[in-house]
Amino acid sequence: MNTTFWRKFGRNKGAVAGLVFLVTIVVLAALAPVIAPYSPWDMVQRPFLPPLGAPGFWFGTDTMGRDIWSDLAYGARVSLLIGLVSTLAGVVFGTGIGAFAGFYGGWVDNALMRFTELFQAVPSFAMAIVLVAIFQPSVVSIVIAIAVVSWPPIARLVRGEFLTLRNRDFVHAAKLGGESNLRIMFTQILPNAAAPIIVMGSLMVATAILLESSLSFMGLGDPNVMSWGYMIGAGRTSLREAWWVSLFPGVAILLTVLALNLIGEGLSDGLNMRIDGRRRA
Repeated sequence: MNTTFWRKFGRNKGAVAGLVFLVTIVVLAALAPVIAPYSPWDMVQRPFLPPLGAPGFWFGTDTMGRDIWSDLAYGARVSLLIGLVSTLAGVVFGTGIGAFAGFYGGWVDNALMRFTELFQAVPSFAMAIVLVAIFQPSVVSIVIAIAVVSWPPIARLVRGEFLTLRNRDFVHAAKLGGESNLRIMFTQILPNAAAPIIVMGSLMVATAILLESSLSFMGLGDPNVMSWGYMIGAGRTSLREAWWVSLFPGVAILLTVLALNLIGEGLSDGLNMRIDGRRRA
């Protein structure tokens, strides 16, 4: 990433604000054992303590008397980890499928795209629920479920990029130079298709965080770890008596997803995907 990228990225004030907020959340998650005064599972005060209800409890306590600030710090680690790992897995698998489909075309393209459509025929959230229920709720099963339902869009995107780039002169030159198909795909074509993949990947992280929160809200999250979705689900039965239990993690999810979407817009601008609202040639 050169100075031109950062200059274009910096012009998007929303993207800069999103990046600052996301870095803050990452630092919060990384330093959770240091800045969180209590374990996310320990009862440290009376239940339903309102925000600022006691010294040191700025966000109050939940239904079990657990410190919400500590829960938010530790929950950020799980939510971000699941979002990043599941997105990385989905991007890697989807990129492989799309690359082979777009490069070879013909029956390979047809077979891989029909395989992709098989996953797209089922609503992603419904499929994720079924997968997590089958494998029992855990961080690993949630990551696998989100990765399984998130790779088809990236596969179609990469396929389209490869169909466009496979007939370019630099690809023909590489073939004349004796390079193998795999080397051409992943050292010649893929770097030139990286920009839209990076942008979509940033948006997929936001979607993965929302999906994990939805699963946890429905009781399909890992019961051994604290996450923002788990916090919202735990407080949904007491919204009238203790609105803050669900409000603070809900705001954290909202701002994190918004930040990731703003960063995606900034990446789109910085990587020259759009110029004055038009896709680059």
